[in-house]
Amino acid sequence: MERYLGESTPKLGFGMMRLPKLPDDSFDVAQISQMVDLFMDAGMTYFDTAFVYIGSEEATRKSLVERHSRDSFTLTSKLNASFGASNAEDARRELEISLERAGVDWFDYYLLHAIQDDNVDKYNEYGLWDYVREQKKAGLVRHWGFSFHGSPELLDKLLTEHPDAELVQLQLNYADWEHPRIASRRCYEVARSHNKPVVVMEPVKGGLLSDPVPQIRELFASADPGASPSSWAIRFAASLDGILTVLSGMSTLGQVRDNISYMKDFRPLSDSELKVIEKARGILDSIDSIPCTGCRYCMKGCPMEIPIPRIFAARNRQLMWNQPEKGAEDYRALAEKGNVADACIGCGQCESACPQGIDVIDRLAECAEHFKK
Repeated sequence: MERYLGESTPKLGFGMMRLPKLPDDSFDVAQISQMVDLFMDAGMTYFDTAFVYIGSEEATRKSLVERHSRDSFTLTSKLNASFGASNAEDARRELEISLERAGVDWFDYYLLHAIQDDNVDKYNEYGLWDYVREQKKAGLVRHWGFSFHGSPELLDKLLTEHPDAELVQLQLNYADWEHPRIASRRCYEVARSHNKPVVVMEPVKGGLLSDPVPQIRELFASADPGASPSSWAIRFAASLDGILTVLSGMSTLGQVRDNISYMKDFRPLSDSELKVIEKARGILDSIDSIPCTGCRYCMKGCPMEIPIPRIFAARNRQLMWNQPEKGAEDYRALAEKGNVADACIGCGQCESACPQGIDVIDRLAECAEHFKK
């Protein structure tokens, strides 16, 4: 197999986006510190945060950077030109702010964040490709690349135009492997055709594959009673060639324990296990669900402050888990607190921000109509 950047990196990475919080909505640094220690005690070293993960870089500093030697871990952060940056100067200032928040002098990996077809022009207009190259020369960044949610055609174009990009972060999971919009397989194949190592994000699709529909849970249990649904999803991604690491956005000590139980001594999926994955994908394809991962990017500029991911979660309780009453109850609780689906004014900012390509306006209209019944 061809050598590649980060091939010796443990294949489980810690995504610092979905960290546990206290009742006052502050980060539970004590629990996060325990999670970090457990993760590192198992020999894992890769941590991933971002400028737009509110509070995450500070929580990473307190739980990781201030408690462990700098040479014992690798840390990734990201520059996002789509949220909070109204000009090139704002965008470029993000690196300085992220370094200060995280309490480090450099990032091992630094990525242009969440590039897709409808925002790539900003990264070009602001000169951010050359900017990250300059930061590598300055020693503030050891390796640079980009995270990507666009089309395979755009990915091929970017890697052709920027052949010195050292890695690509892609959404890869068995549910999206053949998805016509997300095109996990095709994007992965493009990245590897350019000999780029891949960091995997959303291997459990925002938790949807950690708590799958009963049919899939039963399928996995019959194939391997001792394996969690998450293990099937994360091992699927980690079994691919050229993977630097697979990020898991862990929120509890239990999730860390489960993940390291099968990733400490990682074993790729066998041919028979891959056939089980194919069956699981077929089950998912037969369900008309809303493919929301709960990233909340859609909410950052919503003028009506609609809790879009929670509305979609309520509807998915009905569509995926056959829990019509529970879904309706969750929606009523949201309605009591503020604006819900029928408050949408159709401005479209949510759709331009959604990395899953969801037709958010139409799906909100469907939810509004359904929950009126």
